Amino acid sequence: MSTRFPRAVAIIGAVFFIAVGIWAMVDPHSFFETAAKFEPYNQHFLQDVGAFQIGLGAVLLLAGLPARADGLTVALTGVGVGAALHAVSHAIGQDLGGTPAQDIPLFAAIAVVLLAGGALRWRNRAS
Repeated sequence: MSTRFPRAVAIIGAVFFIAVGIWAMVDPHSFFETAAKFEPYNQHFLQDVGAFQIGLGAVLLLAGLPARADGLTVALTGVGVGAALHAVSHAIGQDLGGTPAQDIPLFAAIAVVLLAGGALRWRNRAS
């Protein structure tokens, strides 16, 4: 019970955050109307929120699964997932403002570094 309950909470939390994040990314207007009616509507902001919600869910999922991932692996990989989806959000909304020519490559590079660090840590801990 002392290990199963926290893992179950992590997995349930992961499912919740990932589902909410996907909703915000895929259908930001529905998400705004149903769950986050804070005027004014801002598609880009809601898609960014979705990206980071999925990242939080990834952290919980990785931490909750009985695996060889330690805290650093979980943090790098989960935050990397959120960062990658943040880059996707900027690619989707590049006509909504910002500086896409700078933002997208920068956010993508940050995601690649985080995910590479997580993958390397995971691989080294498996050895």
